[in-house]
Amino acid sequence: MLSDPRFHVEVSITVPFHDVDAMEVVWHGNYFRYFEIAREALLDQFDYGYRAMRDSGYVWPVVDTRVKYRDVVTFGQQILVQASVLEFENRLKIGYQIVDAASGKRKTSGYTIQVAVDAASGEMCFVSPEVLFERMGMKP
Repeated sequence: MLSDPRFHVEVSITVPFHDVDAMEVVWHGNYFRYFEIAREALLDQFDYGYRAMRDSGYVWPVVDTRVKYRDVVTFGQQILVQASVLEFENRLKIGYQIVDAASGKRKTSGYTIQVAVDAASGEMCFVSPEVLFERMGMKP
């Protein structure tokens, strides 16, 4: 089921000057922003973006993340940020690849893990809420 195209996205970004350091290399923390841009586009594809999450009564904080810097990304470079749902039953794990748009060469990879928290009680859910399964077109 995770092969459904709704669970994969690719966004194009041209690296702006304000994202780079004095050597015109993307500052390491900005990769998480690129992940966030792709994650938001991915969640919107199955109608469970951040506003929909909030409106459903859950917040989904990032509780774990990893990034592997494989090669530099520089000012003005066109990159493709790919995001895919890897897990969803007990947590939402999204994997990322950043590739050079011209060559297809992989530059960076990583993942984020989010867990559902009941907005009213502040309690963490150990199983993803039913609304996520519904939005993904699956039964819990």
